[in-house]
Amino acid sequence: MMTYGERILKQKAFIKAEMDRQLAEAESDRIWKAAAVRLDAVLEHYKSIPKGQRMHTDNFIFPAAAVYLTLKESMDEQKAYDIIEHAAIANCAEMNRRLVKMMKLPGMPSLFIHAWGPVSRKMFGPASGFQNVFYPKKKGEYRMDIIACPYHRYFSELGCPELTKIFCDNDLRTYGNLPGIRFCRTGTLGTGKDRCDFLVQKR
Repeated sequence: MMTYGERILKQKAFIKAEMDRQLAEAESDRIWKAAAVRLDAVLEHYKSIPKGQRMHTDNFIFPAAAVYLTLKESMDEQKAYDIIEHAAIANCAEMNRRLVKMMKLPGMPSLFIHAWGPVSRKMFGPASGFQNVFYPKKKGEYRMDIIACPYHRYFSELGCPELTKIFCDNDLRTYGNLPGIRFCRTGTLGTGKDRCDFLVQKR
């Protein structure tokens, strides 16, 4: 029977695919199994995290940290980082392709911008471990800042704050070139700024 950590990593096939691309099969398999053990330990350590944060910690933060920290035990930090980053790039490219197709449908850019308000408040609000600045609504745009987030917090606590940048960059990879949409950002917590700013506008 699989552990919780093993079940989570099973859903991260895009990371394992990148490991398989860069490493020998036996090494990739060994590191993957060790990462699952580490992930179970991290999950146990943080078992009291509020439910609202677990969508981010259990699905994204902790598995990435567990794989990265395990990779670093077998290679230099830059190579380990490159594996996580390249896996993220490939995964975001697939999500971006799907969104590009959606944005070509009539009325989708406007609907997409309208959805940012309720979605961001639910998924990236205080109950999920974020601190935000929400700006007044303007027609054809959505603007908010994130001034604290669980990615920055938990990656730092786990000793790999550098991974925060990858997840900040994932926003640009996913939303940066959508038809009819302009996604703007001037800084992120992951690059040492005091906030991650979001501005989504209809072109």
